[in-house]
Amino acid sequence: MTFTTPLKSNSIKILLLGSGELGKEVAIEASRLGVEVVAVDAYENAPAHLVSTRSYVIDMKNEKEVLRVIRLEKPTFILPEVEAISIDALFVAESEGFTVIPNAQAVNKTMNRKNIRIFASQELGLKTSGYKFVKTYEELKEASEELGFPCVIKPVMSSSGHGQSVAKSADDLLNSWEKAKEARGNASELIVEEFIKFDYEITLLTARNGYETIFCEPIGHIQEDGDYIFSWQPMLMSEVAKQKAQEIAKKVTDGLGGRGIFGVEFFIKDDEVYFSELSPRPHDTGMVTMLTQSQSEFALHIRAVLGLPLDFIFYSEGASAAFKSDVESDNPIFEIPKECFSANSDVRIFGKPNSHIGRRMAIVLTCGKNSLELAKNLIAKVKGA
Repeated sequence: MTFTTPLKSNSIKILLLGSGELGKEVAIEASRLGVEVVAVDAYENAPAHLVSTRSYVIDMKNEKEVLRVIRLEKPTFILPEVEAISIDALFVAESEGFTVIPNAQAVNKTMNRKNIRIFASQELGLKTSGYKFVKTYEELKEASEELGFPCVIKPVMSSSGHGQSVAKSADDLLNSWEKAKEARGNASELIVEEFIKFDYEITLLTARNGYETIFCEPIGHIQEDGDYIFSWQPMLMSEVAKQKAQEIAKKVTDGLGGRGIFGVEFFIKDDEVYFSELSPRPHDTGMVTMLTQSQSEFALHIRAVLGLPLDFIFYSEGASAAFKSDVESDNPIFEIPKECFSANSDVRIFGKPNSHIGRRMAIVLTCGKNSLELAKNLIAKVKGA
């Protein structure tokens, strides 16, 4: 493959639509290969803005604004990094000859929980939990009675678990309804899911470069209100379940097509594997790969986009722990003990310009034996203001 250097007429250029902590790492990996990076988000000084060649602040749900930037920059590749973007703009851009990663239709199917669930369950015949889509509170009550309690309630479109909750009884429905409706993204319709009494859940990072598909070691994770707080790799699981997860991940990513890395989420019960969700981009639980693999999920994403080989070495077990702010501040500061910076631990501060309660601001990474316990112990000592 021929490589270029930024700011030239022949530069390979990626346009990031979404510039959070995951986009920041994608930008860093792309720049290492001489790729010009243009980062776009809805607010100034987003994490990827800080490490990119140029940046824009626009309303990413506005089709005209998104297309204006695309036509101005003429990127080689468009990488959607968040759900809250104009899908119509991506379809128009693709019709004009721009390359959307993995492709506009895949983004359309995965950015909305309704689309991906129907695609996985009805079109591909994958095993999922029972589910209903609802638009009114009365429909929510009917769906929960049919699926039974507890049940999981989510907006059809949101990011980082926003608006998700578990209703343990009918008394919880109103709170779940209000929480979902207040979430960012599209809350005009909700999905009500049967609660699977799973043993554990995993993310299986699956990368495609146009001629091969590879899988990272499965990642276990713990969530609170739908947002991850701890992840670890590898998740110990039976070879039968692991093989099933890989087969399903390949089937669904083959169905979506395109290139890049996909974060495919599963519920595991004994050796049964239930498809849950999919993100057509690096996954937050996969930040652990920055210490566990020779090529992190972000490096693999860029390699896949460029059509490069996807070989990597899995170094050792590891874990990540998210630091979430418990304060509101326009000048975030962090008190991080020196022990977080050791031979087998590190910290990533995302550089978000302000903090609010519950916002993910940094992570602690660990590797080696007992890495999850180490990550839990270290994150408990990190303070913010």
